[in-house]
Amino acid sequence: MEQGIKKNLLIKETSCCSSSSSSVDKREDEDLGVKYKIWNESKKMWVVAGPAIFTRFSTFGTSVISLAFIGHIGSTELAAFSLVFTVFVRFNNGILLGMASALETLCGQSYGAKQYHMLGVYLQRSWIVLSVSALFLVPICFFVTPILEALGQEKSIAQVAGYISLWTIPVIFAFFVSFTCQMFLQSQCKNMIIVYLSAFALAVHILLSWILTVRFKFGIPGAMLSTIVAFWIPNFGQLLFITCGGCPETWKGFSTLAFKDLWDIIKLSLSSGVMLCLELWYNTILILLTGHMENAEVSIDALAICLNINGWEMMISLGFLAAASVRVSNELGRGSSEGAKFSIVVIVITSFAIGFVLFLFFLFLRERLAYIFTDNEEVAEAFADLSPLLAFSILLNSVQPVLSGVAVGAGRQKIVAYVNIACYYLIGIPVGVVLGYVVNLQVKGVWIGMLFGTFVQTIVLVIFTYKTDWDKQVSIARNRVNNWVVTDNPESSPDT
Repeated sequence: MEQGIKKNLLIKETSCCSSSSSSVDKREDEDLGVKYKIWNESKKMWVVAGPAIFTRFSTFGTSVISLAFIGHIGSTELAAFSLVFTVFVRFNNGILLGMASALETLCGQSYGAKQYHMLGVYLQRSWIVLSVSALFLVPICFFVTPILEALGQEKSIAQVAGYISLWTIPVIFAFFVSFTCQMFLQSQCKNMIIVYLSAFALAVHILLSWILTVRFKFGIPGAMLSTIVAFWIPNFGQLLFITCGGCPETWKGFSTLAFKDLWDIIKLSLSSGVMLCLELWYNTILILLTGHMENAEVSIDALAICLNINGWEMMISLGFLAAASVRVSNELGRGSSEGAKFSIVVIVITSFAIGFVLFLFFLFLRERLAYIFTDNEEVAEAFADLSPLLAFSILLNSVQPVLSGVAVGAGRQKIVAYVNIACYYLIGIPVGVVLGYVVNLQVKGVWIGMLFGTFVQTIVLVIFTYKTDWDKQVSIARNRVNNWVVTDNPESSPDT
């Protein structure tokens, strides 16, 4: 009897151990599964984000290199170039980059749905829409001098700026070719070619700028000619890559189908343009507001250092914006709502982690960093005073652009445009004006107000993204792809 009881107890104990062991194994398998999913998603993210960040660094660096060489020509020329590129070129860049993000939505979703042949058609439609838009932007270049004089700028600077603005016309047309080709290649993860071309263009720009401005002393024409060449080299390379066999599945040649359904492309492009350009103009308004304050020269110098650092960091954020857009649009086009949600979580956490490290870096180093850019103690102290705001700005930039990229991937640019208008221009700027001028906090007050607008916008986008019915977004993406797909051309079939 005792032996029977012992035997039963032994069986139960063995059973319990076996059950416990199997549950542990199951948890370990689940952990390995989650780790694999995170690793796999991270690889897909960096395939897009890495080249996108480098490309944006290169584009930003092109203007910085031009600025450095023009600075050796004269202070008037330096101020004029800074005004043209900070205000007018950024204005054009914002509109065309925003409008090109419509292509990011369409190409990403079509690629995810394996409607590969439609990517080339969408690219050609975007060329048509953006080339016409660029033509409408060109006249601004002829009125830069009177615009700056009306804003109270010195006549000598305004006249040189008007001359430089005429040289930026080829740059405007370079933007629409560059942005559309980048969106087309990014959506199918073929953007390493953009990295190679950008690096080559940057090297050529440095050499050519030295030859034309230092060696032969051609002045502004030499510097601007080198700038134009630097912007167009990647474009020619990308066009050759796309049309000469680099994208056999997605480029089927030029087609009259590019002129079909243009109105739908125009509507999506306009909402995309409004969404993104409102963000890119936000910091420009900060510069304009601080130009009328007490001790404006020191304030603007300190703020210029902050915004220069913030501009470089923003290139990282825009890289993650591109990654979020591509990954979300691909997953929605593929029909996977869970995949889209998982992509969002991984990209937001990764971007926030990088932003948090930079936040701590700029929060604690403060005044020491200022002496890298200036020997003026007054400017260094003003920069140290603004450093906490710079740190918080970088932290917010690590989340907000990613959520904008999520909206681009889902084709919801119009809603984000409304959010931007409300948070930036109805909350941020009015609060900044009150704190800066009424409360007399000067440049800190303006920046605090505008940061508050960005903070509100980030909270709204977080709630908006969390509350989104992603199964519904899959249906919307599927309907968009199916409604716009072309099936009447046998050569356009994805099976050929």
